[in-house]
Amino acid sequence: MFIMNLSSPILGHFITIVVFLVIIRFLAKTSFLHILVRCWRSFEDKFYVYQIFKVPQFNDLLLENQLYHKVSTYLTSLPAIEDSDFTNLFSGSKANDIILHLDKNQVIHDSFLGARVHWSNEKYCEENGKRALVLKLRKKDKRMILRPYLQHILSVADQVEQKSKEIKLFMNLEKNPYENGRWRSVPFTHPATMDTMIMDGDLKNKVKADLELFLKSKQYYHRLGHVWKRSYLLYGASGTGKSSFIAAMARFLNFDVYDINISKVSGDSDLKMLLLQTTSRSMIVIEDFDRFLTEKSRDVSLSGVLNFMDGIVSCCGEERVMVFTMNCKDQIDQAVLRPGRVDVHIQFPLCNFSAFKSLANNYLGVKEHKLFSQVEEILQYGGSSLSPAEIGEIMISNRNSPTRALKSVISALQSQTNSGDLRGPSKVGQRMTGSRSARSSRDETGETGGAFNQESSVHAVREFKTLYGLWRMGSRRKESMDLSSSAEKEESQQAA
Repeated sequence: MFIMNLSSPILGHFITIVVFLVIIRFLAKTSFLHILVRCWRSFEDKFYVYQIFKVPQFNDLLLENQLYHKVSTYLTSLPAIEDSDFTNLFSGSKANDIILHLDKNQVIHDSFLGARVHWSNEKYCEENGKRALVLKLRKKDKRMILRPYLQHILSVADQVEQKSKEIKLFMNLEKNPYENGRWRSVPFTHPATMDTMIMDGDLKNKVKADLELFLKSKQYYHRLGHVWKRSYLLYGASGTGKSSFIAAMARFLNFDVYDINISKVSGDSDLKMLLLQTTSRSMIVIEDFDRFLTEKSRDVSLSGVLNFMDGIVSCCGEERVMVFTMNCKDQIDQAVLRPGRVDVHIQFPLCNFSAFKSLANNYLGVKEHKLFSQVEEILQYGGSSLSPAEIGEIMISNRNSPTRALKSVISALQSQTNSGDLRGPSKVGQRMTGSRSARSSRDETGETGGAFNQESSVHAVREFKTLYGLWRMGSRRKESMDLSSSAEKEESQQAA
């Protein structure tokens, strides 16, 4: 009896503690505690004076605000976005990637140097739907943290972008007054790389070296008073790999791609606006450029195109690569292709024997075959009559039987040769062009093959020849570089 009376107060305290813990756990698992915390913070906020800072997505000219992009990247990386009441989920470029984005009604809390800040995504113009990221912080903390906090955001955003950089493909849409900007993007998933490209090895190495040198030449371009950009012309028959090479260049540089569809450009000023809305470290592409230049009725004038290529507007941004593709450049006004507008010319020929062997190895897993000699003889005496894409398609269709695939290729080559279907410039024209290129190269450097010319003083010649053999500084004028494969160079020399 004594023991029971003694234990009764202890048992009562124990029961009280258990009930209290159950209540706390219940509140923690429900929204009641969350409501209490939010009410307390709201009450506390009434006693502070806050200052608001807006980061608009676009400026008055509808140019994207890069700070908006940086802040958005930073907020997406915060753990607070996962702890918020709601957020937007998007799939990333990879199968298992899930990306969280700030919703328009969502508030994200962050802290820096002991100060609490708040971010929200708000609409600040009802007419056209322009949005802004809004920073709210206590006025007493502004002088202490504002600038260091913004620098912190930029630093973290750069690190996040460097780790998770994914190439995007931007496409221009029809002009719409209710849309912000003209570009819409999708992940760039083209699998082509420099290693997978079927092309002359020396030519590929020259282009890679030229791109690498361009990336390192910011101070050099500035010293010359030139805009830090580079332009390439890829020309050759359809199916020779021009579009795949653009993808390989983008992956090699890790640049976003802006693919301009000129048929959706309403005029010269619209073309300028598209260029202004591109970013640095990007590739700006116009395919089938020769078809546009030969059209009689078009909304964009030739003058507008030339200004787009090297006018004042083209200087509004750096570290850009412009790429133009053509089937044939013989009928194009040389004013369009002059140095400065097009720095490097790269020809994509029809399939030669070297490319054929690479295709057979890639598509069929065959490095040597008794039928190779017959293919080589046809290509040597009959000339290339099929593109790598056409030969590749024949091999894909017959990939279960390499012998049948090679026989089908031989039959197709013979058929094209007998019918006289040699697309593009004639063999004579190609040899004449090649011989002029080879003679020009020998006259200027004493060597055969393509070379790169840039404006500079005479004393810089030896340095650039030693490094890459791509840039030659001969006089005060600039010249274009015309790259051709080793096989084409030999043919040019023989014709000369």
